[in-house]
Amino acid sequence: MMSFRKFTRRTALTLTAVAAVSLTGIAGAAAADKVKVGVFPVTSALPYFVALERGYFKDVDIDAEMVRLIGGPALVAAMITNDIDVAANLVTIEGMNANLKKPGLVNYISVNSQNKQYKMETFVVRKGFNANSIADLKGAKIMSAPGPANIMMAKAVLAANGLKEGDYQLDQLAMPQHVTAMQAGTYDAGYTLEPAVTLMENQGSAKALESGVIATYVLGKDDADAWVAGTALTGEFLKDRPDVARRFAQAWDRALADIAKDDTVRAHLVKNTFTPEAIAPTVPLVKFVMADKLSDGDKAEFQQFIDFVTDNGILSEKVDVNKYLKTF
Repeated sequence: MMSFRKFTRRTALTLTAVAAVSLTGIAGAAAADKVKVGVFPVTSALPYFVALERGYFKDVDIDAEMVRLIGGPALVAAMITNDIDVAANLVTIEGMNANLKKPGLVNYISVNSQNKQYKMETFVVRKGFNANSIADLKGAKIMSAPGPANIMMAKAVLAANGLKEGDYQLDQLAMPQHVTAMQAGTYDAGYTLEPAVTLMENQGSAKALESGVIATYVLGKDDADAWVAGTALTGEFLKDRPDVARRFAQAWDRALADIAKDDTVRAHLVKNTFTPEAIAPTVPLVKFVMADKLSDGDKAEFQQFIDFVTDNGILSEKVDVNKYLKTF
C-alpha cells in the first residue's frame, strides 16, 4: 500500500503539473497583443483585410481590431487621442500636416503609389452630361472624396485643366454615397476613388474621364509614382510597444507580398468594402510598397508631392518625408 507521504508527494506533483499547464494556457491566451487599426474602407485598405483573414496577424501574436473611420481627418483625430495605434490607409498630406502640429505622431511603414497604371483617384462624369475631358467640366456640379487633401487635389487638377474656382461647384461627399449620387444625377461629375469608379462604370451611371491625375498634373508624368497615402503607426505605439510594432510590420509586409503576386486577394474586398463580388476581380489596385523597399527615386517623388502641397499653402512649412518613414 502506498504510504501517505508518497501519496501526498505524488498528488502535489500532479497538482503542480496541472497548475503549470493551466498557467501556460492562460499565458498563451494572453499572448496576442491588441492593436487597434483605423480603416477607411476603400481599396487601399486591402492589406489590412489580407493580413487579418489570411492569419498573418495571428501568426505574429497580434489581435488586430478594426476601427472603421471615413477620411484622413478622422484617422488623424483617432491617432492623436490614441483611439487607434495604426492608420491602415492615411493620406500622406494629412499625415505630414499632423506631424507639423504634433511631431512624430504619424510614421509610415508603407506607402501607396497612384497613377494611370495603379488607379485610385479618378474624375468621372455622369451619364448624359456632355464632357469628354476634365477641361469640359466648366459649370459642372462636382462631388469630391472627403477631406481637405482630396479637395485640394481636385482643385489642383481642375486648375491644371484651365478651370478656376467659380467655374464649377465642388462639394465633399462621403464615399459610400458616390455611386448613388451618380445614379440619381445629383452631381454632374466627381473626383472619386476606387472601387466606386469601377462600380459606376459597370452600372453605366458614369464614365471615367481620367485616372491617375495626381501623377499627371502634380508630378508632371502619368507614370510617376504619386505617394498619396500609406500605412502609419503612431509615435506612442512605436515608443511604448516597439516589438509589437515590429511584428505588425512583418504581418503587413506579408500581405503586401501577396497583393503583388496573387490576383485572388481582391476577394477580400467583397465583404469589407462596398465592392460587389461581380466586379472585385477587375477592380484596380494601387501599388503598395514597404518603407524599407523605397528607392531613392521613390523618396524623391514622395518629397516632390509633399513640396507641391506646401507650395500651395496646404502645409504651413516644409516637411522632410524621410523623417516619417519607419523601417525595422
